[in-house]
Amino acid sequence: MGTRARLASAALAMTVVGALTAALAAPAQAGPTAGSANAPAAAGYYLKFDKRTVTNSRLYLMKSVAGPDKVIKSYRAGSGTGTNTCAVGKGWLPNGNYKIEFHQKDFDGIINGYVIKISDKRCHSGTQRTELFIHSEMKPNGKQGSIESEKWTNSNPNDYYSNGCVKLNPSDIKNLFGTVDRLGWSKLSKLKVVS
Repeated sequence: MGTRARLASAALAMTVVGALTAALAAPAQAGPTAGSANAPAAAGYYLKFDKRTVTNSRLYLMKSVAGPDKVIKSYRAGSGTGTNTCAVGKGWLPNGNYKIEFHQKDFDGIINGYVIKISDKRCHSGTQRTELFIHSEMKPNGKQGSIESEKWTNSNPNDYYSNGCVKLNPSDIKNLFGTVDRLGWSKLSKLKVVS
C-alpha cells in the first residue's frame, strides 16, 4: 500500500472513531420532563356550577380529560334569592371563571364551617360582586346549630337560598371536601359558572 493510500485509510479511520466518540458522548434523547411543553399534564380538576333555578342548580366536581371533561361528583346547589347577577347580596353568580382563593373547615364569620372562598366578579353591568363563597349552614365546628344560619332542615328548599353565594347541603359540602382532600387541593384550579 502506498503512502497516500495509508494516509487516506488512517484519515478515514480517525473520522469514524471521531464520529463514534461524539455519538457516545452526546446525551441520550430524554423523554418530556415535567414542566416541558410536551410533558403530559397532571390531572386537573375544577368545580362547575350550572345555574338552573335559584334553589335547584348543580355543582359538579370535574376532571379535565381529552374530549368531554368527566364528572367526578354532582351536588344539588342554590345561589342567591333571584336570578339578577348584578344584585349584590341577592343575585346568583355571574357566568365565568372564578379563582379559588382558599378553603377552610372551621370558618367563623357570617357563614361558618366548611367554606371555599372564590374570587370577586363583575356582572354584565360592571357591578362588582364580592364576599363570594361555596358554603352551607352550620356552626364553625361543622355541626348543626339552633339558629337559622346554622341549621339545615332538609325539608325546606329555602335552605338553598343564599346572599349570592353557592350553597350546598352540609353533608354534600363535607363530601366535596373529603373528595378534594383525597385528590389534592392543589389540583383544583377554579370554579366555572355556566347557565
